[in-house]
Amino acid sequence: MLAQIKRLGTDTAIYGISTVVGRFLNFILVPFYTNVLHPNEYGVVANVYAIIAFLNIVYAYGMESAYFKYASTKELGSERQNFSAPFISLCVSSALFSAILVAVAPSASRWMGVPPADASVVPLSAGILFLDTVALVPFASLRMQQKALLFGALKILNIVVNVAANLILLLHFHAGVEGIFLSGLIASLVTVLALVPTIVRQFTPEFPRSLYRALLVFGLPYVPAGLASMVIQVVDRPIMRLLTSDATLGVYQANYRLGIFMMLIVSMFDYAWRPFFLAHADAPDAKKLFARVLTYFSAFMTCVFLVLTFFIGDIVRIRVFGRTIIHPDYWGGLSIVPVVLIAYMFLGIYNNLIAGVYIQKKTQHLPAITLIGALVNIVANFLLIPSMGMMGGAIATLLAYAAMAGALYRSVQSYYPVPYEWGRIAKVASSAAIALVLSRLCAPWLNHFALCGGLLLLFGASLYFMRFFDAEEMQAIGRLLRRGSAHGEGNPSVPDSLE
Repeated sequence: MLAQIKRLGTDTAIYGISTVVGRFLNFILVPFYTNVLHPNEYGVVANVYAIIAFLNIVYAYGMESAYFKYASTKELGSERQNFSAPFISLCVSSALFSAILVAVAPSASRWMGVPPADASVVPLSAGILFLDTVALVPFASLRMQQKALLFGALKILNIVVNVAANLILLLHFHAGVEGIFLSGLIASLVTVLALVPTIVRQFTPEFPRSLYRALLVFGLPYVPAGLASMVIQVVDRPIMRLLTSDATLGVYQANYRLGIFMMLIVSMFDYAWRPFFLAHADAPDAKKLFARVLTYFSAFMTCVFLVLTFFIGDIVRIRVFGRTIIHPDYWGGLSIVPVVLIAYMFLGIYNNLIAGVYIQKKTQHLPAITLIGALVNIVANFLLIPSMGMMGGAIATLLAYAAMAGALYRSVQSYYPVPYEWGRIAKVASSAAIALVLSRLCAPWLNHFALCGGLLLLFGASLYFMRFFDAEEMQAIGRLLRRGSAHGEGNPSVPDSLE
């Protein structure tokens, strides 16, 4: 079991490298845009890309998830048919959707609030949506085949091309808002061309109707579920602005984005997790394996949570080119960061629990579950923000993801019961709570870095004394420590006899 989980961890790390590099390269564009675009122009870009995020869900209509399910089991059709049916469907439908969007571009631009001078962004957006949808199934097939390195390389290629095109079009040609969307179109086109070998290798014109019907039944519930999930991600901003002020929203947004550290972990794990649990769904010990993954995932996420909670104040004060990472005017919102981190932890738990939905083909339950999260988020924002301000918005997000995880757990356990190790997860939570309480009590008297470092060691020690680790895990930890000791002494390897 540990060997299987180690492979999952390796793939997660590979996906993580591409995700982190991609996020960093995209981050470079933020100060670049703010220096070459007027705030009104940047507002147009942000608004249109927010609409694109919603349209992506409609364009995909769950076909990526449906591909994962049926490509893993091959219960209907051959391997090529399982690739080609969703791929052909997405190519045809996205071409139709984008053609309609181009045809109604003048009306669509007014509806989107795009100034007449920038009306060209609508057809460019239609092209981006088409090409990104075409790439969905080929990218999913790379994940299904555990080609994490190629997947990561192509994702980085997309972002490198996008950044380079932005620099050329905006600096040299002064293309403005249009240049940003043209850059996105060029990057998407290059990515699709790079995926051509993957497409050709797996494509067949055969289109079994029975397979396509099954794909639609599995995938279509992801449209309302995806839209509800998107509401959870964005609805707190307009509510915060309505109930407070632009300044409060700005501080909230800046500190909320510090949760990206946890969101990156959730995202890179999800890339590896879905093909992993589908590949092991028929194994005799599958449910025990899935339970153990959630235990380890929760423990790792808790470690990250503690590190970020203890040191986030120090991180934002780091100076780069004479300026702190976050301006002091925004430090007043740092208290929401731990709450946002816990919210993303619940999102990660939700992604873990979704295995049973795929395996038992119960996606029809997802819209109701995500709708619960969206409603909890909206109601909690209106109830909590007036009295708690920014903290109310953060807590609302936490409650929404916790509600989704709870509803999904209750649903999945009714048709795919997994013996999750809640007792062990409770030990992780208890150890973290002890460390957090001590950090508050001892902060006035002890050196900050010494205290936080000691509490992290205490977290690990308390897991040991609470008997969190079983015999197999203790043996694995012992082997790792012996290897580390051997390398520290300059030994090139550890003899097999010691293992």
